[in-house]
Amino acid sequence: MIILTLNCGSSSVKYQLINTKNKEKLAKGSVERIGMASSIISIATSDDKKKKLTKEILDHTAAVGAILNLMKDKDLKILKSFDEIDAVGHRVVHGGEEFKNSMLITKEVKDKLRENFKLAPLHNPPNLKGIEAAERVLTGRPHVGVFDTAFHSSMPEKAYIYALPYVFYKKYQIRRYGFHGTSHRYVSEYLSKFYKDGAKGKKVITAHIGNGASMAAIVDGKSVDTSMGFTPLEGLVMGSRSGDLDPAIILYIMGLQELSKSEADSLLNKHSGLMGISGLSSDVRDLEEEMEAGNKRAKLALDVYCYRIRKYVGAYAAAMGGLDTLIFTAGVGENSSFLRKSVCGGLDFLGISLDEKKNEEKSSEARKISSEKSKADIFVIPTDEELVIALDTEKIVKESKTT
Repeated sequence: MIILTLNCGSSSVKYQLINTKNKEKLAKGSVERIGMASSIISIATSDDKKKKLTKEILDHTAAVGAILNLMKDKDLKILKSFDEIDAVGHRVVHGGEEFKNSMLITKEVKDKLRENFKLAPLHNPPNLKGIEAAERVLTGRPHVGVFDTAFHSSMPEKAYIYALPYVFYKKYQIRRYGFHGTSHRYVSEYLSKFYKDGAKGKKVITAHIGNGASMAAIVDGKSVDTSMGFTPLEGLVMGSRSGDLDPAIILYIMGLQELSKSEADSLLNKHSGLMGISGLSSDVRDLEEEMEAGNKRAKLALDVYCYRIRKYVGAYAAAMGGLDTLIFTAGVGENSSFLRKSVCGGLDFLGISLDEKKNEEKSSEARKISSEKSKADIFVIPTDEELVIALDTEKIVKESKTT
């Protein structure tokens, strides 16, 4: 099948066109600054042809239309007709408690997504806007929602219930949901390429470390805990998010600084994390350069960043009663040998031993980087969330045709 995957934000759309038969990425790109006169649409093909345009794109319907028209560009030669697209897969951030698997988009599903706006007010409204835009442009095609939270729906109650009055869970669905589920799922399933039985019987920790970062404890291929919580703010130190902190701190700061709710939200999500500690950047590459040049704040930011990840490795090994495999993925996890070395240092009591030479090697391929003496395997596995969306879409469309 030829599947178009869409990841819609409030003013952007990221997309890929994937042939699920051979997993080829026929095209990928983005539309940025939707709603402005100078919107930017970009595309890159599998044979490395590229094009970037600036034009007025006022809404998501126009954005999807612009994407499709670019795919029919006579120079790029990606599609001859829109009819070649068999289905559309949509990334949806929050599935609440209802969506534990990817779903064929129906009116009932869209109604439920609207009900979940309160759980993800920044993400689910543009996700739904993208779905409805694509339905208008690509009429008659099946559309499938793939939910970031779905993979973590296997968590036991003891992992997802907060120690608040239980009525808040029953009345407002306040609980741990977790995010980055398609990424954690992809890299844990990828183990079948290294282990005959894949993740079966394995106790696995996956570390999705990018500007946003989360970890998951996975037993027998099922998520049993994850670091992000009710929102993506909880857990690890991130590029500009604080991660775990004493909740009384923000109440204290709000009083001192007379912050509004929106200002406090901005402080925690946009001005904290690596950016907040270093005062320089939210980008690990910048901070590594500054650290090498002797900048103490950059070093402190990275020390805190890596220390938090290492603590979660220990916590999840304890939660699972052991550890067989540790996986690093996403932009920083895949590319920063410094981060991997810092996280793994001092974890020899868990049987973790890094092969420093393998760790330093530059590669875009999945690879094992643990030493021969390591009791727990360590892997770097590049994530591919769009492929998960495409394959799920194909599977659900085929199933819908047989029922």
